[in-house]
Amino acid sequence: MTTAHPSYDELAALPAYATRAVPTAFEDINGHLNIRHYVGIASEGLDESLLDVGIPQNWPTVAGQGVFTAEHHMTYLSELRTGDKISVRVRVVGRSARAAHVVAYLLDDTHQKLSYVMEEIFLHIDMDSRRTSDWPEDVAAAIDRRVAADAELPWKPALSGSMSLR
Repeated sequence: MTTAHPSYDELAALPAYATRAVPTAFEDINGHLNIRHYVGIASEGLDESLLDVGIPQNWPTVAGQGVFTAEHHMTYLSELRTGDKISVRVRVVGRSARAAHVVAYLLDDTHQKLSYVMEEIFLHIDMDSRRTSDWPEDVAAAIDRRVAADAELPWKPALSGSMSLR
């Protein structure tokens, strides 16, 4: 069951990632941000946020470990237009031995509203075997700290109900 999404002000209190203005090159024939860029920008913001739990973007090459997306649920709430200032905010919902559950929020900072929500399950991967494996202890502990900190936020994420950790 879903609930109302958090407000712009609640989300804006979280750290900002992938901040920019929407470039003209990202516009589609309808005159707004093309769908592929909503996903790409939210993913970029999520990747930036993972540095805080010990997952750098070059993790596959420096440590032989990576993360692969297993599931997405996407909700488009309002259009973004060329020049709009945007940012991504991330809430970590939970973790299992080999997976994490997050919600990435794409904010329209120009009009101070939530534009897009991307709920995701991603998996820890051993890049040699290309199979899931348990999180390294330090990363697992950092994710757990983030889950606990985010659970203290005064609002609950509106989850799709279509995915869960296994």
